[in-house]
This record gives sequence, structure tokens and C-alpha cells, in this order.
Amino acid sequence: MLRELLLPLVKYFSPFNIFRYLTFRSAYAAVSALLIVFLMGPLVIKKLKILKFGQSVRLDGPESHLIKSGTPTMGGILIVISVAVSVILWQDVRNPLTWVALFALVGFGIIGSADDWLKIKKKNSDGLSAGKKLFFQFLVSGVVAVALYLNGGESATKLYIPFFKNYIIDLGLGWIPLAMIYVTAWSNAVNITDGLDGLATGLVIMALLAFSILTYVSGRADWSVYLGIPYIRGAGELTVFNLALLGACTGFLWFNSHPAEVFMGDSGSLALGGVLAVLSLIVKKEVLLLLIGGVFVMELGSVMLQVLYFKATKGKRLFRMAPIHHHFELSGLKETKVVVRFWILGGMFALLALSTLKIQ
Repeated sequence: MLRELLLPLVKYFSPFNIFRYLTFRSAYAAVSALLIVFLMGPLVIKKLKILKFGQSVRLDGPESHLIKSGTPTMGGILIVISVAVSVILWQDVRNPLTWVALFALVGFGIIGSADDWLKIKKKNSDGLSAGKKLFFQFLVSGVVAVALYLNGGESATKLYIPFFKNYIIDLGLGWIPLAMIYVTAWSNAVNITDGLDGLATGLVIMALLAFSILTYVSGRADWSVYLGIPYIRGAGELTVFNLALLGACTGFLWFNSHPAEVFMGDSGSLALGGVLAVLSLIVKKEVLLLLIGGVFVMELGSVMLQVLYFKATKGKRLFRMAPIHHHFELSGLKETKVVVRFWILGGMFALLALSTLKIQ
């Protein structure tokens, strides 16, 4: 919005020309979101405490987590609001891709907020039923998939694999339902990972650093040709969105690091997972996201394996507890050590993913 308001005034005040530059707007989108979270954070946490929007801790979990009961939750709305304000201020409003990403963030944020609200207001409630939650997740992801298909046409439906310059297969209209399943799965993967102070937030920051580079180079014809990756018209503008989200998550980590003053809740985790998947769909890095978000894949995979093993062995457990971060806690590692080690893994996965850009 600032770009559209101030660029016409360049003839009167030439420094406004700086709003043409993507790097400038991206950097200040990050700063804006960070400051909004810093300024609003204490007020939001205080309000959540007054409203008694406290987290319920599972009784079968690690005993060290019982002390967290009552910690304010639904802090994810702080991330969503700060990103929305920042992106609207600094983006090129004519770019459809930033609006699609913002729609996904807000849409999944609303679903998560409804789920959190029901858990808090209805004691002993699991929030939205699994069926309703999946329905609304598919609804949001369906709107996103159709919007990307209409915007990108046939290029949107092509599947690329790391190490190969050309697409492997064109999925055609079948890409839409597969994209819906993919986005929903990632939304739930981040939600499952959000079980330790700062864990999911830090991992999302790692992934966003990678995607900030991917969107920037994918939106430049010269760099995309040099790297042998698909050129996505307008994708560079998503760097504004990515850095706004990066700034918001960094600010939120200030309050969410151990011992957490606030939890993001489903309002944050569902939104962050969903938007990571949407970003990968836009820049055609659906497969590469499996490496960028390798820790999320581990977490979701551990839950699936635990359930399958439990059913196959009629009651035996593969892990002490799933998701796998709880397994390590129950094995004797402190929460902070598990979190930092998973962050290191997340950083390594992100670097490995970026290294594939030139190996093709």
C-alpha cells in the first residue's frame, strides 16, 4: 500500500523511489511485523490471562509439562495480525500471489482460533471435531489451489523433483485435489510439532529463511535460468510476505521461548503449516519442502508409525511417546536441549535443500 501511495510522489520527493526496491520493502516488512509483535505481545498476553485463555496440558505427557497448565494460548493471532498489517503496508497490492498467501495464513488462523476457543470455553473438549476441522482445512486449501491454478494455468500443475531441471509430470486438474491434501497435511504437521516451548516457531523461522531465498530467485528470470529452476512471474514479491512472517515469528519467539509466556495454539500452528505448503506450491518446490521441513516430516511420521505399530502389535509402542520430541524428553533429555537440537536439524535440512538448487 505504501508503494502505491508514495511512488506517485517521487517527482516531488525523489527518496520515495526506494519503495520500488523489493529488498527495501521486504526488510521493512520484517521490521514492521517484529515491532508489532514486540509492542502488542505484552498486551495480548495480559488480555489472554484476564480472559483465562489457558493451555490444557495432557495428563499422560511428560510430568515436567504439568507446570505449563494455564499458560496463555491462542498467541498465534498475534503472528497472523502482525503479518497481515505488515504485508498490506509493504507489498505490491497488484500482485495476486501475496494475497493468496495472506488468505491462506488468515484462513487457517481462523480455523485454529475456533479450535482453540472451543477447547478453552468447553472444558474437557477437544475443540473442533476432526471431521469439521478437516472440512474447513480442505475448504481453505481448495480455494488456494483453484486460485493458483487460475493464476498459473498449466505451469501450476507441473511437478518438479530436486536434481532435475525439467518437470517430471504434469498432473493436470488432478493437481488441485492433491494440492488440497498436501496443504492440509502440512498444516497438521506443524500443529503436531508445536509441543515444546519455541520448537515449532524456531523451525518455521529456518524454513522461512530458505523460502525467502527461493521466492526471490524464482521471481527473477536471470537467476532462475542460471539455477535451472522454474521462473514464477511475481514470486519475488512473496519475499515481502516471507520476511514479514519471519519477523513476526522472531518476535513471537521472544515470548514463546522456554519458559514460554504464551503458546501459539492451533491459531498459529495450523496457519504456519498451511502457509509453508502454499509457498511451496507457488514456487514449485512441493517435493523440496519435504527436505526443508524435514523435522516436521519426522514429527508427523513418528505419530503415524506409533499408531500403525500400536495396532499391528495390539498395544505395544514403538516410541515412549509420540510425537518424537516427547520420546526424547522421556528418554532423559531436557526440553531445552531437545528444542535446540531440533532447531539445528531444521537449519541443516534448510541448507541441504538450498544446496540442491545448483546440483541439477
